[in-house]
Amino acid sequence: MKYVHEFRDPQRAQGILRQIEAIAAQLPPGFPGSPSSDRPLRIMEICGGHTHAIFKYGLADLLPDSVDLIHGPGCPVCIMPKGRLDDAITLAQNPQVILTTFGDVLRVPGSSQSLLQAKAKGADIRVVYSPLDALQIAIAHPDREVVFFAIGFETTAPSTALTVLQAAAQGVSNFSLFCNHVLVVPALEALLNQPDLQLDGFIGPGHVSMVIGARPYQVIAERYGKPVVVSGFEPVDILQSLWMVLDQLVTGRCTVENQYSRLVAEDGNPVALGAIAQVFTVREQFEWRGLGEIPASGLRIHPDYAQFDAEVKFSLPHPHVDDHRACACGDILRGVKKPWECKVFGTACTPDSPLGACMVSSEGACAAYYNYGQLDRRRPAAPSAVPSHSSSAR
Repeated sequence: MKYVHEFRDPQRAQGILRQIEAIAAQLPPGFPGSPSSDRPLRIMEICGGHTHAIFKYGLADLLPDSVDLIHGPGCPVCIMPKGRLDDAITLAQNPQVILTTFGDVLRVPGSSQSLLQAKAKGADIRVVYSPLDALQIAIAHPDREVVFFAIGFETTAPSTALTVLQAAAQGVSNFSLFCNHVLVVPALEALLNQPDLQLDGFIGPGHVSMVIGARPYQVIAERYGKPVVVSGFEPVDILQSLWMVLDQLVTGRCTVENQYSRLVAEDGNPVALGAIAQVFTVREQFEWRGLGEIPASGLRIHPDYAQFDAEVKFSLPHPHVDDHRACACGDILRGVKKPWECKVFGTACTPDSPLGACMVSSEGACAAYYNYGQLDRRRPAAPSAVPSHSSSAR
């Protein structure tokens, strides 16, 4: 297949669904998902893009009851702790600073306000589409310090790194990063080390894997005994990846497989990885919303490029701030709760008035449930076919 409509073909999807049902029926007695087990199979899709695709196309409602999809911490805006957001607001309140960031970040609540509210009070905060846009703002305003609030997994880290290299080459001294890039594999290990979370396999993130490749997930299969299948984002991609995970479980295998081989190489993108290695170094630890401090899970700017590090240029408090007591965003990011298990989901917390980051971001699980009508735990009857590409969006 090479055209997008082929990856959204209802007949292909229904064929894979029949295969999923058949292989799920082969789970041995006592195994999760089997009739004699007290719980379904729990397969975590790590990426927020997968979560939205699953609900956009109604895939969760088509699966047998023996398979439960768990939503992981793959939304970079969602996992950002309030303390780091407060640091960004502190930077923005400096009259000498122009803070630049992606639009998703603006409405995420900090401890007392969001960046959007700080902007309304006079802070110079500008939305950009890439870090290169931020660099151009710095060139246009040599009398101001321009800080790029850099977030994201390994997917967006290369563009940030290449921007730093360009700033160094052009001698732009008034540009810096507030670096909040994070790493996916340490987060998965942190999840698997939590006693209250039982997972049986993973749908690996497609965009991250385009950079890092499929090989880094071997530690999940070898050390923790959980199969990983790197997946594309179309309905047929996701369903095929689920079948591949189930096939490993039924046949007693445990390895890393690459369903998204049309874009993901085993060893990733060497140019992107080279830029990351040149500009960044791994932090000893980084705080994730809901997961706490995770060792070796974040990036910071290498000392060779310290002149572009906002954490070196400016004094930032780095506070730890607890989440809103009524918001279950942390538990949702850990996969121990579904959005409708949060007391304020869809009532006090909506996309128009979010209490937590999971409802703000375009990749957040709460936003996916809300936008695609999954407002409670009732599971509707499965439709007769996966919607086609012309009628899938609500």
